[in-house]
Amino acid sequence: MSEIATDLPRPQAASVVTEGGLVRGLLVTVAIVFLALFLVLPLVTVFVQAFAKGWDAYLAAFREPDALSAIRLTLITAAIAVPFNLVFGIAASWAIAKFEFTGKNLLVTLIDLPFSVSPVVSGLIYVLVFGSQGLLGPWLIEHDIQIIFALPGIVLATIFVTFPFVARQLIPLMQEQGTAEEEAALTLGASGWHAFRTVTLPNIRWGLLYSVLLCNARAMGEFGAVSVVSGHIRGLTNTLPLHVEILYNEYNFVASFAVASLLAGLALVTLGLKSLLEWRYAGDLAASGRRH
Repeated sequence: MSEIATDLPRPQAASVVTEGGLVRGLLVTVAIVFLALFLVLPLVTVFVQAFAKGWDAYLAAFREPDALSAIRLTLITAAIAVPFNLVFGIAASWAIAKFEFTGKNLLVTLIDLPFSVSPVVSGLIYVLVFGSQGLLGPWLIEHDIQIIFALPGIVLATIFVTFPFVARQLIPLMQEQGTAEEEAALTLGASGWHAFRTVTLPNIRWGLLYSVLLCNARAMGEFGAVSVVSGHIRGLTNTLPLHVEILYNEYNFVASFAVASLLAGLALVTLGLKSLLEWRYAGDLAASGRRH
């Protein structure tokens, strides 16, 4: 029987690719043309226009006081918003992935809210709440507290549009890892904080870095919500994206593209780091799958 079975032809594995070579080639061509027209060409144009009048003109765009103020404000906003989102994202993802509680589905829905609300609308909401004619406006004026058209309003708007990034990356990763390792640590006498620091955090480190990277890139490049709450006060409340818009509207094209190239460079660096962290992040998920 074994000899007969050995001689039988083995079935060929069915291919999951059913399209012919012509169709595959057409799909690849469409994708490449699309990326070239809508991604590569605009990116190249930004750098070409930025250096259109030479290196000196390019550097001069960053020596302007308004440009330095915009860079400083952008960095301060990101430095405040990202840690807030980091703490919230870890806490929310840990609660959702590791525990069952009333309102869990509501929390997941609220985390996705900034993805479904226009940034301009979210900025307008802050104006309606904290503006001089808003819900809390009279009380804020009475106590000499300014939120709208100042740094606090910009930070609040940035936190709102970026807070899903950390939680949304960590929730599936923690759910895949389950609770077995934390339960084992607790059984051996570890405290909850010690189990989180020595077990949970090392398992999510690459996914955490990946989410923080995306959150920081969005915080530094946010335009819509910040545009509403900033008031466009030159040298005070303009971030880099707003400064680019002002320069372009004033027909100062070289300076506007020079500042835009800084944001484009940030995007390229983010893309490179994102690819690296995606590889490590996928490794975390694969290792988690093997353990479970």
